[in-house]
Amino acid sequence: MRFLRRRRDPVEVNLTPLIDVVFLLLIFFMVSTTFETRQALELELPEGTTGADMEFSPVTLVVTEQGGYRLGERELDPAELGEALAGEAEQARLHGLVVEADARAMHADVVRVLDQANRQSIHRVRIATRQTQAAPTHSETP
Repeated sequence: MRFLRRRRDPVEVNLTPLIDVVFLLLIFFMVSTTFETRQALELELPEGTTGADMEFSPVTLVVTEQGGYRLGERELDPAELGEALAGEAEQARLHGLVVEADARAMHADVVRVLDQANRQSIHRVRIATRQTQAAPTHSETP
């Protein structure tokens, strides 16, 4: 005697909801993640005892220990420095130019920046320093 077998539909996994969830997670992490816009450089700023924090956003030019330059996110060599600074000259005239030079950078590299700033009529130039730690005072006892 022959028994009739029931036809079973093949089992399928519907991937559409899974893909939707993965895309939602991707969008969530893309929106909630903060990105560092400024690359970290290992700069050792020279110390200064007098100075004040700035209230506006000046143009910042970084001088590395190796004699390289960076203006915003652009890496520059000495030949490109004048042209790049000319592009930011109007902003620098309004809000000033801050030179963040590594303490181990050569003096000539910093002077090159100051010379290019003078050629672009940028007169509000500041050199960034880090604040010194207050030295402990020792009182003498008689």
